[in-house]
Amino acid sequence: MSRITIAGDPTVHEYINRNAETDNMHPAILRSEIEARPLRPRTYVPNSLPLTNTAAPRGYTPSPTQNGEIPHQKFPSSKIDVIKNWSVSTYKCTKQLINEKLGKSSKTVDIELETEIEQLRETQKKYGNILKLAKSMATQFQCFILTQQSLGEAFAELGQKSPELQQEFVQNSETQKCLSKNGESLLNALNFFVSSVNTLCNKTIEDTLITIKQYECARIEYDAYRSDLEMLAQIPRTDSNTVRVGDAQQNYQQHKEEFEKLRSDVIVKLKFLDENRVKVMHKQLLMFHNATLAYFSNNHQALETTLKQFNVKPKSPTAPSVAASWLEK
Repeated sequence: MSRITIAGDPTVHEYINRNAETDNMHPAILRSEIEARPLRPRTYVPNSLPLTNTAAPRGYTPSPTQNGEIPHQKFPSSKIDVIKNWSVSTYKCTKQLINEKLGKSSKTVDIELETEIEQLRETQKKYGNILKLAKSMATQFQCFILTQQSLGEAFAELGQKSPELQQEFVQNSETQKCLSKNGESLLNALNFFVSSVNTLCNKTIEDTLITIKQYECARIEYDAYRSDLEMLAQIPRTDSNTVRVGDAQQNYQQHKEEFEKLRSDVIVKLKFLDENRVKVMHKQLLMFHNATLAYFSNNHQALETTLKQFNVKPKSPTAPSVAASWLEK
């Protein structure tokens, strides 16, 4: 067996020689030999390499340590203030709502404005029902037109194969084709009516209702800070209470201005919405009436005139829609 030697290392040679000597020693002599040897002090070996010549990030200023401890890093004061203000405002608004339901707190009410808001919500509900029925009518009428076209084609095919009834089949075929053509024009008017009512109901009115919701939230906040100010005004005046009253007065004034601004916005939007609603529905109801009357009187010329008068673009609703190619997109 080959022996491994390391040149220039006396510690290794000493260790090998001692092992060779201890192999032939008596156990008692070996134990006394070990106990007689002096203990060497343990040296600390780090688990990781020390970090030397490490540079701090650009723009970083180390914070001073206190008693060898590193202080905790704090969030910016602005974020803490935002969270604090939000928590306080949420608590006050929740408390105000509960007190209003229990009858322990007063509520700011504008009877005239609240009546208009309730009427608007009722109007949106009724218009939504009209929209639902008009969509159902348009869908069913489209199926009816497709059936008319199929029936006209069946009559025309039988007219060619049945010479004895050719005239009768051709007459019925032409009648069904004429009715289906007028039906497409009426269906265009129906779809235009549905599109206009949908825009009015789900976009124009909904935009005003969003402003109304903001106004209602501002009203709750205003009443919450108003109740807080009234409560602080009843406590004895001290230096600390005077500061609290001043802060409450400032918050009350801020929320009052926001509440009055949103209230004026709601009043203006309700006014313009009512004018726009009357204008739009007047045009749509007149178009719907004239188109329906012209269709059932089989007056194709009057039906086309109605569509042109109200700028309804003529198109074939029953034609299969072809998806645009990626070049056209």
